[in-house]
Amino acid sequence: MNRLTDPPYLSFPLRIGEHGAATADRRAHVRQQIEQVLFTNPGERVFRPDFGAGLKQLVFEPNSSVLWELTRKRISSSLVETLRGEVDPRSLEVEVKGVGEKLLITVSYSLAAIGHSERYDFLV
Repeated sequence: MNRLTDPPYLSFPLRIGEHGAATADRRAHVRQQIEQVLFTNPGERVFRPDFGAGLKQLVFEPNSSVLWELTRKRISSSLVETLRGEVDPRSLEVEVKGVGEKLLITVSYSLAAIGHSERYDFLV
């Protein structure tokens, strides 16, 4: 691991083992940040009231193209802010589709420091 392009980060959720706090590489760290944004409700964090996309609040909303587009915009704006410096903002793409009664959220991006592309699917 090259400490300049892939430094160790504290793992989320924080875990303490016999060798101290668990760490994550850059790719895992960015994925953990994305998960935090998706599953944190706005207002949950005291000093960052705008943080989070609030997907848990969508449980009883009608699963339609209007919901998909609003959710995509909410996630995109939250991720651009949260991943600043880690992800090339021009490469960040969010897609939201309905799969039955669930939402399929696809997040793809390129890591700014190492140019590595990632894509993750979340079924919510």
